[in-house]
Amino acid sequence: MQALIPTCALVDGALREDVAVLVDGARITGVVPAGAIPAGAEPRRLDGTLVPGFIDTQVNGGGGVLFNDAPTVEGIAAIGAAHRRFGTTGFLPTLISDDLDVIRRAVAAVDAAIAAGIPGVLGIHVEGPFLNVDRKGIHSAEKIRPLDAEGIAALTGLTRGRTLVTLAPERVAASDIEQLVAAGVVVAAGHTNARYDQAKAAVAAGMRGVTHLFNAMSPLGSREPGMVGAALDSDALVCGLIVDGHHVNPATLRLALRCKPASGFMLVTDAMPSVGSEASEFVLQGRHITVKDGACRSDDGTLAGSHLDMAAAVRNAVSMLGVDLATAVTMASASPAALMGLGDRHGRIATGHAADLVLLDAAGWVRETWIGGA
Repeated sequence: MQALIPTCALVDGALREDVAVLVDGARITGVVPAGAIPAGAEPRRLDGTLVPGFIDTQVNGGGGVLFNDAPTVEGIAAIGAAHRRFGTTGFLPTLISDDLDVIRRAVAAVDAAIAAGIPGVLGIHVEGPFLNVDRKGIHSAEKIRPLDAEGIAALTGLTRGRTLVTLAPERVAASDIEQLVAAGVVVAAGHTNARYDQAKAAVAAGMRGVTHLFNAMSPLGSREPGMVGAALDSDALVCGLIVDGHHVNPATLRLALRCKPASGFMLVTDAMPSVGSEASEFVLQGRHITVKDGACRSDDGTLAGSHLDMAAAVRNAVSMLGVDLATAVTMASASPAALMGLGDRHGRIATGHAADLVLLDAAGWVRETWIGGA
């Protein structure tokens, strides 16, 4: 057993000094005063702040790899390795709208990656193709399609880990959302023009997430609250935030944070292959994407995911949104864990939880990352 003794640690939502985190194998076995380490435990002092590992539910790529192009165990491993450097200890490889055969291949690859023990893989995020073409963003209009029985079968094929699906609720029957939820799928709204009443009906059917709040969705209006209004008005929804200074003005995000508790928000990256890579350009479904000034854009200026990593998202939440480090980290760990139904074993420094940990320096940069105690 190891006893990790950091300068301070985030425990139960607060930064605490003079604590030791006991790790035995892949699990945390206790959090005790630094002066009460059990006999036989190997003490290790850490210069920095120990926090729960970051969980990123929207990872399109990293390390030069795009999941759509490499829906394989090897592709997933490369993406995970790139993001570990930035404190991501759990992630959902994310497939942008594509054909059903690609979805099936991606699901099979994630299933195999989890079986093989690829570090950090918690499941899959299928973002589309069951979207509203009017809010497609960078998604290919040719790939967008209605949800049918074949699509539901593809979305419910994962036997290991969690499945998150982003869809446009106004384009999908409530009964289909209920069927997905009954099969264990976490349903989120995104790339949607839903009216407020349509979004609330989807919540009643079991929808629990909102993909990149404000981006590619019906805005908050004076007489029609839209998808944004429903997201901020519903405590049942956990809203993903891309805090990179490009996707949403920080003032808009600060206003959102005043609408409901921080537990109703989670940080995501929407990361592209450039993260953890020297690449300054890549190709997304035939479209040339350039990375410039920290943003990924197509030749016509459309945002195409992001060049954001989770550690930077946490730092940006502190500097741009004015939240404290404890809140920023909670939005990067406990919130996504709760959305995915993993809050009993991930997202906190607590007895019985996975030893998925990140050591941050005083400026919020990652010094060390542990996944399952390794």
